[in-house]
Amino acid sequence: MMSCFGRGLRRTAPARGSSRNELVTPSTASLSRVNGWACPPHSFQLVGWTIYSYMAVVGFGIYIPLLPSPWSHMAYSLTGIAFIVHLVSHLAAVSIDPAEAGVRAKKSYSNPLPVFDKKKQPHVIHNLHCYLCKINVDPKVKHCGVCNKCIEDFDHHCKWLNNCVGGQNYWYFFVTVLSATLGVLVLLMVVLFIFIQHYMDPASLRTAPQFTSVMSNRTWLVFLPLAPMETGSGSLLVVAFLTVMLATGSLLLLVHLLGFHIYLLLNKMSTYDYIITRRRKQASQQDVEMGFPQSSDSNAGQNHPQMEPSMDCDALLSDSVSCKNQETGTISSQPSGSFCTELDNFTKSSEKENGFYYGTELPTQIIPGEEVMDDPLGWRLGGGGEGPRAGQCEGGPLH
Repeated sequence: MMSCFGRGLRRTAPARGSSRNELVTPSTASLSRVNGWACPPHSFQLVGWTIYSYMAVVGFGIYIPLLPSPWSHMAYSLTGIAFIVHLVSHLAAVSIDPAEAGVRAKKSYSNPLPVFDKKKQPHVIHNLHCYLCKINVDPKVKHCGVCNKCIEDFDHHCKWLNNCVGGQNYWYFFVTVLSATLGVLVLLMVVLFIFIQHYMDPASLRTAPQFTSVMSNRTWLVFLPLAPMETGSGSLLVVAFLTVMLATGSLLLLVHLLGFHIYLLLNKMSTYDYIITRRRKQASQQDVEMGFPQSSDSNAGQNHPQMEPSMDCDALLSDSVSCKNQETGTISSQPSGSFCTELDNFTKSSEKENGFYYGTELPTQIIPGEEVMDDPLGWRLGGGGEGPRAGQCEGGPLH
C-alpha cells in the first residue's frame, strides 16, 4: 500500500472519464509559428531590441566620442564589431526556421494542426512519429508547444528570440550571446572610464575640436562629430549612471547564460538534456528523503512519473534553474483509508496508461499549444543551471 500522508500527488494520467482532453475543442487548434517574427512578439523580444538600441545610441552617440585618441578609435572598433556581429547573428537566429526537415518541406504553415487526443495516442511523438505534424522524426526531435511544430535537435524555446533554438540556429544563438557579452563589457568599461574621468581629469574628455567653441566647463557635447548638441554635466552623469546599472545587470545575465552553454557544449548536452537529467536526480533525491526504496535507472521513471514542469530561457537570466512543478491534487490533510485505496487504483491506472516512454524522457500529458517547458535568460529554467546555472528556458517540447 502506497503511503499517501504528507505527500503531494504529481498526476501523470487523467482519472477515467475525466480526461483534460475533454476541454480541448477544435477551436483551440493553432497555427504553427514560422520563426521569431511570427506574431505576436514576446515582451522579452521587445525589451531585448530596446536595450540593444539604447546601448548603441548611448555608446556611439555620447560616450565613445568623448574618449581621447587613440582610445576612441579602439573603442569604436571593438564595440562596432561586437554590435554588428550581434545584429547579424541575432537576425539569423530569429529568422531561421528551426523546424524538423519534414516540417520545413511542407513549406506551408497556413493550416492549423489537428487537436491532440490523449485517448488515441499516449504522446504527441510516439514510436518516433509525430501525430500532430504527421511526420517521422529522429530521437532528438521534440514538438514545441509554443511554436506548435517539431524542432530539429531541440535545445530550448527562447523568449528573447521569440523562436525555438535547435540544430538549425543554435550556433547563431551562441554567437548572439557571445557578441552581446563582449559588446556590453567594452561599453561598460568605456562609460565607467568617462564617469571617473569626469571628476579626475575632465579636460582629457574635451579633446574634440568642437569643444573649442564651448565656453563653460559644465557644458558638454554629445553626438559628436556629426550632430553636436550641448548638454549639462548633470545630464551626462545621470545617463552614465543609468547605463552602468543597465549594462551591469545585462552583463551578469549574459555571462551566466554564456557560461551555462559553454558548460553544455563541453559535456555534449542540450539544455533539454540537462533539464531532464537534473529533474531525475531531484526526483531520486526526494524519494530517498521520503524513505522510498531506490530503483534502477531503467525503471526510475516508472516508479516516479511526473508532469513535465513548465520552465521559463533566454529574464534575461534567473540566478538558478527553478523547475516549477505544476502539481495537482496535493494532500493538505490526512486522507481516509478509502481515499488511499482509490489512490492505489489511480496509480496502477496511471502506470498502465503511461507505460510508454519516449526515448529517455519522462512520460507527460500535454495539450497542443500548452507550454510545457517555459527558459536562458529570463531562462526559470530557464533556462538557469546549478552548476553552471541555466538561463531561463522558455517554452517546451511536447513529447
